[in-house]
Amino acid sequence: MSLRGLDFDVDAVVLDIEGTTSATGFVVDVLYPYSRSRFGALLSERSGDPDVARAIAQVREEIGEPDGDAARIEKTLNAWLDEDRKATPLKTLQGVIWSEGFARGDLVSHFYDDVVPSLRAWHSAGVRLYVYSSGSVAAQRAWFASSPEGDLLPLVSGLYDTENAGPKQEPESYGRIAEATGIAPGRLLFLSDRPGELDAARAAGWHAVGIRRPGEPYFEQGVGDHAEAGTFDEISISTSRSTA
Repeated sequence: MSLRGLDFDVDAVVLDIEGTTSATGFVVDVLYPYSRSRFGALLSERSGDPDVARAIAQVREEIGEPDGDAARIEKTLNAWLDEDRKATPLKTLQGVIWSEGFARGDLVSHFYDDVVPSLRAWHSAGVRLYVYSSGSVAAQRAWFASSPEGDLLPLVSGLYDTENAGPKQEPESYGRIAEATGIAPGRLLFLSDRPGELDAARAAGWHAVGIRRPGEPYFEQGVGDHAEAGTFDEISISTSRSTA
């Protein structure tokens, strides 16, 4: 029984990362500086890589400078980083850098203490787990593969970002995820700390719970009229879906 009566019979849980499974401070204080220090080398040495080339083209299109050079691109990326802008090309390039940093052992991801036990329990109960983050799929994959408790990717059925699903505050994005997973909207539960994302998920027919953790950017703002929990273990999840 959950502490606040947050009991759900759903087929899947979709997870936000920053402020929900993991500390925003870790991302801002550790991962952002790590990527900032490596943008220049990535742009100058790897501009021919498909993912890097696509991101560069997207930055040029966004700023209206089709001939913008590497220095201009780097300046733009750093400005977006300062704004904490959820720009897809920024997240793509960060994902490339972070994936390599995790693979080298330079980085180990962060999860709140209540998260991994809950994910394992839900997964064992037959509930499917997905991730939907503004961070790129590559970054998500590296994040879950490089946790302090080892590789968590076997728990996860799919990864979604602003490129393959769309912006996180638009209901249509949640519709795309429901369609991609083959799960009816009413059988999906979204966990996030951001009210606008919770609103969008609910508008798409999903269940939604706001996660409020002290010290996180949206803690004081609250989660509007959504159900809320301070930790994952306040949420009880089961599924009536056959796991055979």
